[in-house]
Amino acid sequence: MQDIAVMLARYLPKLALPQVGITDVIEIALISFFVYQFMVWIKFTRAYTLLKGILIVLGFIFIAYVFQMSTILWIVKNLSTVLITAVIIIFQPELRKVLEQLGQKKIMSAIPLFDTSKEVQERFTDKTVNELVKACFDMGEVKTGALIVIEQNIRLTEYERTGINVDAVLTSQLLINIFEHNTPLHDGAVLVRGNRIVAATCYLPLSDNMELSKQLGTRHRAGVGISEVSDSLTIIVSEETGQVSVAKGGKLSRGLTSAQLREALVKAQNKKVVDNGKLRHLLKGRAKHEQ
Repeated sequence: MQDIAVMLARYLPKLALPQVGITDVIEIALISFFVYQFMVWIKFTRAYTLLKGILIVLGFIFIAYVFQMSTILWIVKNLSTVLITAVIIIFQPELRKVLEQLGQKKIMSAIPLFDTSKEVQERFTDKTVNELVKACFDMGEVKTGALIVIEQNIRLTEYERTGINVDAVLTSQLLINIFEHNTPLHDGAVLVRGNRIVAATCYLPLSDNMELSKQLGTRHRAGVGISEVSDSLTIIVSEETGQVSVAKGGKLSRGLTSAQLREALVKAQNKKVVDNGKLRHLLKGRAKHEQ
């Protein structure tokens, strides 16, 4: 024990601790802010799925490096420039969008520590849930086909661009009018973001799942297809039978009742109460402690 104390007394004075100044603190805060914004951007785009694929490739390269697989390392080394360019091209829409959002943000409110509000966070309101349920089953009674895509975490901007901009508050009357036979907007999908219909006549990718029933038409395959490439919830009203179906995660649930559809929408609503007054509570607790 005495030897340890002597060793510490001999070497501790020689340790040079880094000098931390105001500039270093500001630099750390800025880096933390931009890393946080990058993580939020990744979470709310399809880039998250692409990023997981890139991480798998990097893991494969790391294994090749550990085991000295020279041929694979040579291929990666010679293709590195091409791969970096390919990543930039793949992420181009998301990169452009995040820069636009960064320019529109209020910097202080974007930092969670300084956001002092308390709010109920939900993707859409209970009124929107009621309007969706009413519209779907009203259309089902008269066998009016409908395809409604409800956006969740992953933005569906690329599919929104294929349709006609609507940007209107979602109501059952508006949905029924859009999907009415022989109207200009009835063909294609309606895209819902929050409490608004953002676009109609949108084109969706068709599912190539061979397990889907051959009786299902293009509308159902499109509903399943968009659920395979995103986390969206898609409601399909059959024009032949009037049945209401829901596609989520590549799986199709057919013949839903109004209660079952409401349950799926409430789950997608993701309602929660968030208290953002972190800085306020922190300062209040500190003042109380000092008193």
